[in-house]
Amino acid sequence: MLVDDDQSVLVYLGAKLARHYDVVSTVDPYQVLALARGERPDLILCDYDMPGMSGMEVASALHGDPQLADIPLVYLTSLVSPGALRDLEGQVRGRPGASKRAPLSDLLARIEEFTGGPAARSAVRA
Repeated sequence: MLVDDDQSVLVYLGAKLARHYDVVSTVDPYQVLALARGERPDLILCDYDMPGMSGMEVASALHGDPQLADIPLVYLTSLVSPGALRDLEGQVRGRPGASKRAPLSDLLARIEEFTGGPAARSAVRA
């Protein structure tokens, strides 16, 4: 599942990731819980810096819900460069992160850390 307040990011990443995964996306962070309950994604890629409800608040809501707490969440951010993220050992505010400025191969590798890779499941949701 992709969550980002920028529709162009969702269109771009959705198209790239759809070659490898089934992708569900939303620009509305307030819809994440309902969408996650309905879709049961294997992973949620969530923008860190969104107006209204931040990625931290989305993560907190997801992990506070017993039905959704087991779904891994990776922050997407343009605030941290790929190099800086490596220096932070792949963490953004204590959670796994991925830089929007990183090559697609880096994002795919990050997804595979949590899903076991595109071949691991027939209906992986990213």
